[in-house]
Amino acid sequence: MQGDEGKEVEMTESYKGEAYCVKCKEKRQFEGTVKVSDSGRRMAQGICPVCGTKVNRILGKA
Repeated sequence: MQGDEGKEVEMTESYKGEAYCVKCKEKRQFEGTVKVSDSGRRMAQGICPVCGTKVNRILGKA
């Protein structure tokens, strides 16, 4: 049995804004969470309210 000392606690930051939906080919308002990509960039990730496709928006530096 292993304790929690080796795990990082990650706070999820919410994001409400606009992103381009590739399937709809339009900008859509969405709500999502802020994540850090493998390359270290911050990005907001959510779901298009019209078609249900995953949308991403690259955010600026903190």
